Amino acid sequence: MAAVREGVWEIRVEDVVTAGLPPAEARDFHAALRRAAGVGRGNGTEAEVWRAVVAAGLLRPEHPHALHQLVYYSVYAKWDADERGPPPYWFPSPFLENILGPFENGSFLLSSDDLGENSARIIRSLCKLTNLGRLIEANGLELLGSSYVDPITSFSLFQKHSVYYPEVYWSIIVKELAVGFRNGPKAILDTSDKSKDGGTWFPGSVLNIAECCLLPSDVPKKMDESLVMLWRNEGSDDSLVNTLSLRDLRNQVMIVANALDTLFTKGDAIAIDMPMTSTAVIIYLAIILGGRVIEGSKCNAIVVPALGEAVGVKLRSQDLSWRDFLLRVTGNPRPFEYSPVYHPIDAVTNILFSSGTTGEPKAIPWTQLSPIRSAADAWAHIDVQAGDIFCWPTNLGWVMGPILLYSCFLNGATLALYHGSPLGRGFGKFIQDSSVTILGTVPSLVKTWKSSKCMEGLDWTKIRVFTSTGETSDIDDDLWLSSRSFYKPVIECCGGSELSSSYIQGSLLQPQAFGTFSTPSMTTGLVIFDEQGVPYPDDQPCAGEVGLYPIFMGASDWLLNADHKKVYFDGMPSYRGMVLRRHGDIIQRTVGGYYVVLGRADDTMNLGGIKTSSVEIERVCNRAEEEVLETAAVSFRARPGGPEELVVLAVLKPGAKKIESSILKDKFQRAIQKELNPLFKVSAVKVVPEFPRTASNKLLRRVIRDELKKDSSTRSKL
Repeated sequence: MAAVREGVWEIRVEDVVTAGLPPAEARDFHAALRRAAGVGRGNGTEAEVWRAVVAAGLLRPEHPHALHQLVYYSVYAKWDADERGPPPYWFPSPFLENILGPFENGSFLLSSDDLGENSARIIRSLCKLTNLGRLIEANGLELLGSSYVDPITSFSLFQKHSVYYPEVYWSIIVKELAVGFRNGPKAILDTSDKSKDGGTWFPGSVLNIAECCLLPSDVPKKMDESLVMLWRNEGSDDSLVNTLSLRDLRNQVMIVANALDTLFTKGDAIAIDMPMTSTAVIIYLAIILGGRVIEGSKCNAIVVPALGEAVGVKLRSQDLSWRDFLLRVTGNPRPFEYSPVYHPIDAVTNILFSSGTTGEPKAIPWTQLSPIRSAADAWAHIDVQAGDIFCWPTNLGWVMGPILLYSCFLNGATLALYHGSPLGRGFGKFIQDSSVTILGTVPSLVKTWKSSKCMEGLDWTKIRVFTSTGETSDIDDDLWLSSRSFYKPVIECCGGSELSSSYIQGSLLQPQAFGTFSTPSMTTGLVIFDEQGVPYPDDQPCAGEVGLYPIFMGASDWLLNADHKKVYFDGMPSYRGMVLRRHGDIIQRTVGGYYVVLGRADDTMNLGGIKTSSVEIERVCNRAEEEVLETAAVSFRARPGGPEELVVLAVLKPGAKKIESSILKDKFQRAIQKELNPLFKVSAVKVVPEFPRTASNKLLRRVIRDELKKDSSTRSKL
């Protein structure tokens, strides 16, 4: 990375050369940079300079990352985030990415008129092309009255309206999705049952959510010939991408549903233990179409080959190969026909497990409401539209698997699947060859792509939106990711299995800043409160535990293996007459209204996108070395926006011989990788005489974490 300058005007040609451009190209780039920055400088802020530079198409995906770093960090070198909030990198604007593209006949397209008097008019026009912008424009005046201006100016006001009048929002939004009720709801929301903290949604309605995914619809527009799924196998990176139409998907789901009827009965619970492949998606939909969600049955395995038709393993007597399983419908005269099982909307379709809020594994039932919430938030915040091609490396065991599936099929988008590891170039080439328009990521994946440089030379410029979840994003990694497609927005999402979606996200109607969330999700109300449970004033910069308004469409209202009320409501403060719902995150609301997740209130860690508890780590480490008396596992971020790092503190037994921290680190690392997860990494081990504790002998991990941050800050300054 070239040296960062104190402002873009301080960048020299030599700096551009150092960042990786040949001298002649560097001179042209430097001159164009100064022209673009001159346009932005006339508007008075660093943000306008950065916006003008991006709009000019100067920074291209093929440029060295060092050049992107040089320009971005130089533009914002004097930006005081404490006083002004996180610096924005993307704006809901009409510039280059939304009009003509970065270049035309090799020339930069930006003119002063683009940033002048026509700007506001074009902004208002283009923002209406987004799903939520169109909805706000159509309903804003009626719902907000004279306060309504346009979708961008009035976004926050509309979001708050959706919080206080959620039944109005959901009555509109359910018509935008491919949700067809067998029996329509008697109401949108019924709060008369006081045993349900979140209310009863769409009472009286009956449907089959899998059928909604499989049938053509006018809104969103999807026909039998529409492309609904495409995929490629790892190792076949130069082959054509496999495709499936809506009609073909429906036929295959019907075949599997009929085959399942030959082995199982309605209500049987069926587990899917396989990567998220096209076959897994078909099986998932077939299970829900057939209504198998409640009672258990004897364990029969249907074994699907990883590649080709050969299973490659010896099957037990009660097991079937995938080929033999499908042959069970050979005598069926109508294998492509199947009568869906219709259930009330609150019927369970899926069981997901999550350590989430408390650190204890929880079995969370997903009902037919959950897919509607998932698809609706993708519609509103990620702007998933009919015709989009959406890829997100995930699996059906993680909440993002079902979220991705329903976000595509209920919005008329195409689901793109790579049958293999997303870590290498093969995945990136699949993104290119499939013309993916929305790419979901996990920050650790982005870090790997950036550091390995495996995606160099690939064309990702058809991507119009990135989205990310699973852990806190690193600012520089997001800079790299966004630059792959001329600085398209990275919509951050934070939520959980029990919410069916996210409670804070980004929005295409708001400026976006790297590694932050710009808004609570639609209809989500939240409060940040201090250690005494006292809520901070709305919109005030602060940091504390988050509590959610209990009326949350799609959120769980019971658990299979725990007391739902105890897990999510007991001990939570009241706000405006309602007991808040626990989520467990410590979040910061910054100047400018952005949100940053700082960690978990209950010491649940997020290591490489996987949540685990301190207790699990400590239990393993305590057994790894007999001279260790006890351990304390904590995670902290060495720098803002960086990943959580695992540090283990150890107290040795009285009279124990001295053990080097490096030796303990190796032992702890091996034990954790063997017994918990091979991806967990111990960043450091520290031997201490004792742990800080409360009067009741409870370990004060917060104090330990604060000391680690202080030590890290001191080392950084030195």
